[in-house]
Amino acid sequence: MASAEPPTSPPAPFPPPTLRRGQESALDESFDLDAGFVESVISALLAHDELQARTLVADLHHADMADLLERLDRESRRQLVDVIRADFNADVLPELVTDVRDEVMEALGFENLAATLDELDSDDAVYVAGKLGPDEQEKLLERLPQTTRALIEQGLAYGEDSAGRLMQRELVAVPNYWTVGETIDYLRSTQNVPDKFYAVFVVDPRHRPQGMVELHRVLTSKRPVRMKDIADKDLETIPTDMDKEEVAFLFRQRDLTAAPVVDKSGRLIGQITIDDVVDVIDEEAGEDFLKLAGVRATEDSSLYRTIMATAQSRFLWLFLNLGTAFAASAVIGVFEDSIAKLSALAILMPICASMGGNAGTQTLATVVRSMATRELNASNAMRVAWKELFVGLINGLLFAAITGVLAYFWFDDGQLGMVIGAAMIINLAVAGVAGMAVPLALERMGADPADSATVFVTTVTDIVGFFTFLGMATWILL
Repeated sequence: MASAEPPTSPPAPFPPPTLRRGQESALDESFDLDAGFVESVISALLAHDELQARTLVADLHHADMADLLERLDRESRRQLVDVIRADFNADVLPELVTDVRDEVMEALGFENLAATLDELDSDDAVYVAGKLGPDEQEKLLERLPQTTRALIEQGLAYGEDSAGRLMQRELVAVPNYWTVGETIDYLRSTQNVPDKFYAVFVVDPRHRPQGMVELHRVLTSKRPVRMKDIADKDLETIPTDMDKEEVAFLFRQRDLTAAPVVDKSGRLIGQITIDDVVDVIDEEAGEDFLKLAGVRATEDSSLYRTIMATAQSRFLWLFLNLGTAFAASAVIGVFEDSIAKLSALAILMPICASMGGNAGTQTLATVVRSMATRELNASNAMRVAWKELFVGLINGLLFAAITGVLAYFWFDDGQLGMVIGAAMIINLAVAGVAGMAVPLALERMGADPADSATVFVTTVTDIVGFFTFLGMATWILL
């Protein structure tokens, strides 16, 4: 009988992580900037104490520095850029919202901006340069080293929402006949390794990707093993013209951390990594949310825009809403005489329309999200439409009972309670169908469902709500 092994003592707990100088007060428990820290920086800037301001922000993470710059007013922002100009971290720029980034780049000047851009990975450098106008781009590119300039110009040549614009040119690729040992020795000796990478790509003599080996496989495999033998050959290659939303969908479906980007001949020219895809997902979700609220998707930084610029960007949507409001008012005008004879109609009619609008918006938000994640498609659209119709009918019946009873006790009129109850059933059923049908119709016509569906759905529910309630009231009560 084998003797039992002596019990092993539990491993010593890891010591708590050591915070960098300045971080103790800079961040609160939610990893957000501490309000007191921000006030300290502002006070130092107002007192023109550059040494104190530089000391406070010296060890901030680049993402926290971006948050700090966004929280400052225009003048304090310019002062802080001047304070940290000599040690400005290039990684701050991609983290900033558009309007603040423009101010920071203007404060840096083209010479400093060119030096800063040269420190970034190619994908981030292309992203920042792409936010400049053509003249500003040319001035900036003239000041960059030839190699960096060529990489940025190649990236800018691709479409703004394409994989080519999103990809990072820095990657690790090795011949398919190399062993794990040769690969590890190469990674240790070369200076041409990206700062961050998750996989090694295996290529043939024509530099076409044959597979991908994630780093954990490289580190845990024996040195004599050939890279092609441990490579994942079920490789999803991304063409340069693929839309970035398609890229994000591919990463989500296949649980990827990195994927190769190939040109038209199939040669490996770059990679897309999960950190860039997270930004795409966040950006697209934010755009859809803004569109549903009637705010232009380009207005991602409206908090930092001028009053006039923000008001101007929202005027068109509000103007469109004004037109639809007049359409709903025209329906009310048809029943002007009925409203004059029975004032209760004027009191109750907003209830029916409002409930329909809210129900339609609920369905719309669900449908738009399902379309974005591709859960909703032609194969299941009819089944979902029937589901939304019955959901509207069920809620309509429930709220018809509630509203009808309240209207009866309020106005002591049983027929009036029945009328608004019936109108509620019809409008909530229509709201469910409209919330489903409108975004599908807009997509079929080539329009973005998130961009204008809300105004059409609420218009439909307003008109149907007013017409059914006032029409039945006129027919039954008057």
